Amino acid sequence: MFEFIRKHSKIVMGLLFLLIIPSFVLFGIERRNNEQAQTVATVDGQGITQNEWDNAHRNEVERLRASMPTLDPSLLDSPQARYASLERLVRDHVLAAAARKSNLVTSNQRLASALEENPTIASLRKPDGSLDMDRYKQLVGAQGMTPATFEAGVRSDLSARQVMEGVTGTSFATSAQVDVALNAFLGKREVQVASFNTADFESRVTLTDADLEAFYKSNQTMFQAPEQANIQYVVLDLDTVKNSITLNPQDVKTYYEQNAARLSGQEERRASHILIAVPKDATASQRDKAKARADELLAMVKKDPASFAEIAKKYSQDPGSAAKGGDLDYFTRDAMVKPFADAVFAMKTGDISGVVPTEYGFHIIKLTGIKEPKPRSFEEMKPEIEANLKNQQAQQKFAQAADDFTNSVYEQSDSLQPVADKLKLKVQTANNVTLKPAPGVNGVLANAKFLQALFAPDSIAKKRNTEAIEIAPNQLVSGRVTQYTPSRIQPFAEIKDQVRQRLLAIRGAALAKTEGMAKLATWKANPAATVLPPAVVVSRDQTQNLAGPVVEAILRADSSTLPSLIGVDLGAQGYVVARIDKVIPREPSTGAAAAQERTQFTQWVASAEGLAYYDLLKERFNATIKVPKPPAKAAEELAKG
Repeated sequence: MFEFIRKHSKIVMGLLFLLIIPSFVLFGIERRNNEQAQTVATVDGQGITQNEWDNAHRNEVERLRASMPTLDPSLLDSPQARYASLERLVRDHVLAAAARKSNLVTSNQRLASALEENPTIASLRKPDGSLDMDRYKQLVGAQGMTPATFEAGVRSDLSARQVMEGVTGTSFATSAQVDVALNAFLGKREVQVASFNTADFESRVTLTDADLEAFYKSNQTMFQAPEQANIQYVVLDLDTVKNSITLNPQDVKTYYEQNAARLSGQEERRASHILIAVPKDATASQRDKAKARADELLAMVKKDPASFAEIAKKYSQDPGSAAKGGDLDYFTRDAMVKPFADAVFAMKTGDISGVVPTEYGFHIIKLTGIKEPKPRSFEEMKPEIEANLKNQQAQQKFAQAADDFTNSVYEQSDSLQPVADKLKLKVQTANNVTLKPAPGVNGVLANAKFLQALFAPDSIAKKRNTEAIEIAPNQLVSGRVTQYTPSRIQPFAEIKDQVRQRLLAIRGAALAKTEGMAKLATWKANPAATVLPPAVVVSRDQTQNLAGPVVEAILRADSSTLPSLIGVDLGAQGYVVARIDKVIPREPSTGAAAAQERTQFTQWVASAEGLAYYDLLKERFNATIKVPKPPAKAAEELAKG
């Protein structure tokens, strides 16, 4: 065989070419088609992939969970929340494209300034003022980035921000514009309101069994039970890994001995100061003048140390401490800027420093107290140390446990017990689970991604484990269907009461609307016969418990001829008739309130102009989202009647 290949190498190469090259071509076409299929949006001819969208949404979820730990996780994984993440991603791409085309760049100096203003990064500074690079790398590494990629992202954000600031930063509103808009928006109207509520008319409805059966047969989609499944599932999270860790008592003791001083806290010192402030953009002459003034005050304090507090009250330019005689209370070394802290922590109680220059100006400091950290015993610190060590080890072990979890649920896909035994997890069960979580359900069983995996056709048909799904940071889940019930129309006998309530509500709403419209027509034809409740004053901030559509209709109604009658159809809730008797002008604001209103209105104008400009940019750069937008809220079934 090999001899044949050696002698006829050209023929063999030709055959291989004919067989292999088309495979590469077809593979390339397939791969290209897959990439196109994964494109969820385009901006300026560049595609945004499903993977980018998933990553952007994951980052947004982690940010929101960190800032609002009590937020319901199901809200973050809803189709509406995911689509909002895609819209933000498209916006970022549009602004980045606009910045590129406009040659807007961010200088190194502006980047450095932005990083310095970031409070999280500022907290990483060492006592000498330099940045702790190791902690900085850990911070950005936790977000899956290097310092270079993080800084490139900040630079890009700053450049993109310039695009919108050119519009929103120049918005303004005149007093006349503010008055016209706010007078219309915040005006009040004196009205009389008659409500025809659905519930009040249901008692007039008579229903026979024939009515109920006819309604049931013609509206069976209303009574369709969703598909359901009984499931098993296992969850791997950081707490589970942490609970599996057993610490060596000697390791805990050693950690205490090596960190006792740090764990006991930092030394604190109390000081008072006199500040002669210097602006950051001060000239050399201004700094010299301020220094000379500080020298004068220092001479006064040295001459009479007991007068320090009085001199501070009279001459210090620190508004936060001057009234207290310059007292700053107790603070740690890292709470103050380096020159100030260096001076304070080199002094003895009662000492008065020379003139200390900092970025804020010139200080004269008096040390008034020293609070040494109180040593804490091993027994006192033991629970805290154990918790810290377990947390550190859990963070390190979770990655390996996650790999084991992912592999096990895939490789032994017909049962969750093997992965549960291997990682000491509990196989949990849940019955009557639906693709759309029932009200009040939260946690794992409310996670849209997990539910979609459970109700995937392959998962239902083969009853295999789902893949490992990340439902939150450091939290994986896998589940399997043990029993499946497809969607079905519920038998009339089982839901007869539900059918009755539905039909009662629909016919009650129809009667309410008919009665309300009849009264409206009668009162318009014969105003003298109008019988309405006492008048109330209605505005957008005084709704008198009226429904939103009613308030809007009242405030938008033509007031050129008063009184005037209007009707408002509230659908399933009934009908409302309102008579507008009087327009009450808004009382004009004065002083600080007027200035605040103008500022607020200018912000509204800036926001509106920013949205309009962004819409223009989307059109200019052909921004297109290729996935359908989910409905903001499911329509009420009752409204269908």
